[in-house]
Amino acid sequence: MNSSPRMNEAEVLTIELAVLRGEHRDLDLAISVLQERHPGDVLTLKRLKKKKLALKDQIARLSDRLNPDIIA
Repeated sequence: MNSSPRMNEAEVLTIELAVLRGEHRDLDLAISVLQERHPGDVLTLKRLKKKKLALKDQIARLSDRLNPDIIA
């Protein structure tokens, strides 16, 4: 029996996924606040949205690694 204190790959991916989802939520909130308070700051909004999209892609990749679609 392996009672090593090390985490397996699925546990690591699950934690990474939770962190990325938290960052994605934070960016969503930051974008909303910026749009309300400083709607003219287009460059910052574009940067935040681009980062949010990149996080979404990372989340999708990690989700696929954790739960691969198996087509019969």
